[in-house]
Parts: sequence; C-alpha cells; structure tokens
Amino acid sequence: MNYCTFSGNGKHYLASVSRENPGFPLLPGQYNPVMQKLPRSFYDRDTTIVARELPGKLLVRVERGRVRIGKIVEVEAYLGPHDLAAHSSRGLTVRTRVMFGPPGYAYVYFIYGMYHCLNVVTERAGHASAVLLRALEPVKNLDGRTGGPGLLCRAMHIDRRLNGHDLLSDDFFIATPSKAEPITLVKRPRIGVDYARHWARRHLRFYIKGNPFVSRP
Repeated sequence: MNYCTFSGNGKHYLASVSRENPGFPLLPGQYNPVMQKLPRSFYDRDTTIVARELPGKLLVRVERGRVRIGKIVEVEAYLGPHDLAAHSSRGLTVRTRVMFGPPGYAYVYFIYGMYHCLNVVTERAGHASAVLLRALEPVKNLDGRTGGPGLLCRAMHIDRRLNGHDLLSDDFFIATPSKAEPITLVKRPRIGVDYARHWARRHLRFYIKGNPFVSRP
C-alpha cells in the first residue's frame, strides 16, 4: 500500500491510498495521526542533549508519493570545531558550509566513493555542530540493511541532493511517534575516529540497548 502525508494542527498524518481510487487518499475521518514533526527549537540546543533524545524518533522521507520511515536507534554527536573528530574542526569549507549554518538542516556528505552519511545540524548558526545518524530500525518501505550510516542512507534514498535540506519540510523530517516506547541508552566512543586523539575516547555515541539494528555494540 502507498501512503501520502498532510499537515494539520501542528501534526503530520499518513494517509493510505484507496484501491478503488488509487489517485486519492481515504476520507479525512480515516486519517490516523502517527507523528509530530520536531520543531526548530529541538535542534537549537546542546548537541549532546539532541543526540541523546534522537533515538526512538522517526526519520521520514517522502519521495514521489512513497513514504519511507525508519526509527533512529543509533547516533553520534560531533560538538564543533574544537572536537577533533568533527568535520568543522578543519574550518569552514564548501563541504562543511551547511554544518556552520542554522540548526535543523540536513548535512549530507559522501565518503569512500560509495556511501552517503546524514547528519542533523545543531545549536546556533556558526557553532558548527551536528549529530550523525548511524542506524535505523525499519518501519515502512525500507529496502536493504540499515545498520550503518551509509546503509541507512541507501535504504532511505538519501544522497547529496538533500544536503542543506530543511528538516522542517514536508518531504524530509524527523518526528516523534504517536506512542513513544521507553528505551535505555548505551554510551560508547564514536566509531572510526582514532585520529582525533583524546576526542576519540569521548563517549559520544548513543544507541538503544538491545536493539538488533544497531551497527555494532
């Protein structure tokens, strides 16, 4: 079944498409609220706090009428230019321009000639901090593995065309599910940042304990 989205009363709704009328959604009374988009103020806070509160939220991508949804289960915080593991530690460049911008925007970059990685920009403009999404639990219409930043981008059809995309848009956003489940977070050092000296030992990776879709324990 295909789905479309619409907004109302500050919330986002999913609507299934009727088989009898494939081009039209079901009647308004049949829409069920399933998520509430995160506001700009969510991202405009201390990066570590944002990172700790993202697991359990829903990443939503709407492309050509098809809705893809994954629950965020693993993230890493990158605290700004003083954090030697952060891209912004190398200064303002064409690549990091979005990271130096205002909060609540997608920072998407390409690595190893094959993978895209999605970050959400946090804190005030110029602070240059972000949270990397490392793993998703599939919820709807995700193909392939999602345990890793490159794999989740492939499953969600995320690439550099979404770099700088406003996460308050209607086609790409993060939302709170209608029924949030209690979770226990695990803190660990970030992955693949051995070059960052003492920053490599900081416990800035957060994941949902026991979730099978985490990239690694």
